Formats: sequence, structure tokens, C-alpha cells
Amino acid sequence: MFAVQMKAEQNIYKTFGNNVRKLREERGWTQTDLAFETDMEPSYISKIELGKTNPSLKKIDVLAKAFQISVSDLLKQ
Repeated sequence: MFAVQMKAEQNIYKTFGNNVRKLREERGWTQTDLAFETDMEPSYISKIELGKTNPSLKKIDVLAKAFQISVSDLLKQ
């Protein structure tokens, strides 16, 4: 059961990271550009896009605002 739960969590992080990458690339932004827009480190943006971190709700909200979309749109699978 624990392995299934971890797999599901990893998929959520990957899906979220893919959404962030897609939106960033659609805008022609580099990770550094997005980092500037969100006051986050480029290395943190990279970890988000790779699904290797669990961003807080506050950071998710900041990302959504930078993209000018709703949090729910950013979280769509």
C-alpha cells in the first residue's frame, strides 16, 4: 500500500512539474525568467519541473499568479 501511495504522489509532482514547464515554455520564459517572476531560485524551479519537490500552497499560488491562471488550472491533470 505504501509503495502505491508513493507512486501516486510522485505522479502528482511530475504532472504539476510538467504543467509548470509547459506554461513557462509557452510564454518563452527560461527557468531564470520564471524564478524572477516568482521570487524563487532557478534551481527550485528546476526541481518543481522535474517533480522532485513538494511546493507549498503559497508557492503554487505564486506560480499561478505569475502565469495569470487559477491554481486549479495549474493543478489540472
